[in-house]
Amino acid sequence: MILLDHLTLAVRDWRASRAFYVEHLGFRPEFEVPEGGPYGLGVAALQDDAGLTLFLEQTMPPIASGQGSLTIQVEDVHAFHDRLSGADLDFMAPPGVHFWGYGAVLADPDGHVLHVWDKASMEANG
Repeated sequence: MILLDHLTLAVRDWRASRAFYVEHLGFRPEFEVPEGGPYGLGVAALQDDAGLTLFLEQTMPPIASGQGSLTIQVEDVHAFHDRLSGADLDFMAPPGVHFWGYGAVLADPDGHVLHVWDKASMEANG
């Protein structure tokens, strides 16, 4: 058996990134270490509903904006898009067909690209 258990993203401000992932995406805080990480600038550990831990590790500037991407499954991509659009978050693309299937594209505060999808929409449109 093999399971992806932890993933680390380099961020400019771990507190701002934690707020984004918790408030808008529904990740749960696991722990935080304000002086953690290789630069001692702080780390937040968040978990998704499957138990994957996402470490948000503040690094020394500059970090390369938008390197890498995450694919996040939600219950309903259209409802997710409507809710976050109402929170004044700018989507790179609303729900629609993309090279990877059907979903929406959003960027986090550091420019990491988030591909957001749901099973029913993907099966119907992807």
